Amino acid sequence: MQDIKELSLNKLEEKLLSWQEPKYHAKQVFNWIYQKGILDFNNMSNLPAALRKKFAQEFSIFKLQLADSQKSEDGTIKFLFELADKNLVEAVSIPMKMRPPDSTGRASARQRAVTGCLSSQVGCKFGCKFCASGLNGFKRNLTVGEILDEVLYLKNNVQDADLTHIVFMGTGEPLDNYDNVLSAIRIINSPAAFNIGARRITVSTCGIIPAIKKLESEDLQIELSISLHAADDKSRDQIMPVNRKYPLEMLIKGCHEYIVKTNRQITFEYILIKGFNSDLCAARNLVNLLKDLRLAKVNLIPANAIVEFKIAPPSNSEVLAFRGYLFKSGINVTLRKKRGQDIDAACGQLRLRYEQE
Repeated sequence: MQDIKELSLNKLEEKLLSWQEPKYHAKQVFNWIYQKGILDFNNMSNLPAALRKKFAQEFSIFKLQLADSQKSEDGTIKFLFELADKNLVEAVSIPMKMRPPDSTGRASARQRAVTGCLSSQVGCKFGCKFCASGLNGFKRNLTVGEILDEVLYLKNNVQDADLTHIVFMGTGEPLDNYDNVLSAIRIINSPAAFNIGARRITVSTCGIIPAIKKLESEDLQIELSISLHAADDKSRDQIMPVNRKYPLEMLIKGCHEYIVKTNRQITFEYILIKGFNSDLCAARNLVNLLKDLRLAKVNLIPANAIVEFKIAPPSNSEVLAFRGYLFKSGINVTLRKKRGQDIDAACGQLRLRYEQE
C-alpha cells in the first residue's frame, strides 16, 4: 500500500483526475493530513464517502510507532521511532523562546514555538568521530513519507506550542538522501501542507560538494549549515573522513560559489571538543579559513559527552575565550545553548542505547 505522503500536491491531483474525481479534493486531503493532523481517511468529512473508501484501499497515511522517548528538564524531547521494517530513527522537539503578543496586544494561546530536528537516514555512512549516528553502520535512506511522518508526529504531539522550524540535523547525512529530503522540504514548505517558511528550514551537511552545487539551483531559500568542526585538513581528517574526499580548500570554494549564486548565508557548525579543537590556535585557524568568506556565520557547540568516542566539552572559560577571539576577529559567531544535557541528546545516542539493550 502506497504512502500518500509520497505524492506532491500536483501528483495527488493527477491521481484524482485518473480516478475521474475533481482535483480540488487533493487540497482537502493535504489540509486534513498536514494542517489538521488527521491520519484516518474515514475522518475526512468533506470528502465523498466513496472517495474516502478508495483512498483507504489504496493509500496509507502514517506508519511510525513510538519505541521510546526522553524528556529533558529544559523541555527538549527526544523520540525514538520504529519504522515499518523495524529499523529505528530519532527525532527531537526543541522548545524555543515565547513569542510576543500579536499586533492587537493579545497573547496567543499557543505562544511557544518548537523546532523539530529530523533524521534523514537509518544510520550513517560517513563515520564522523563525534557522532553516534553511524556506530552501527548505515542501513538505508528514509523515504519522503517517513521523513514527513516525523514532522506529523512532532506537530501532533507538541502541547500548547506550534512547530515553527525544521532542522535536518538528526541521524544521517541529508544531502546523501538528496531527492527524498528535497521532496519532503517542498511539502513542509507548501502553503497547502505544513506551510513552514523556507528560511525556517535548515539542512545540515558534512560537506558533500556536488550536492551543495546542486542545491544552488533549487530556488529554495532554505538555510544551509556546514558541519565543519576543524579548520585544518589534518585535524578534520581525524574526525570527519569525508574531508579526505572533499578537503577544506574544495569545501570553502564550493561554499563561496553557493553564497555568490544564492546570496544566502551559510552557517558553519563547530563542535568544541576538549583537548582537540578548542584552544586559541584552533580559533586562529578558523578565522584564517573563513575571513574572506562573505555571508558566513559560525555556530559554536560545546560537545555532548559521548562515552564511545571519549569526547567531552571544554571548560566554560575556554569556550568563552574561543568565542571572544572569533568575535574580535570580525567573525559572525553565536554560541548554541546546551539542550538536553540530562538525556541521550546527541545524534544517535538513544537509538544506539536501545539497540544495545
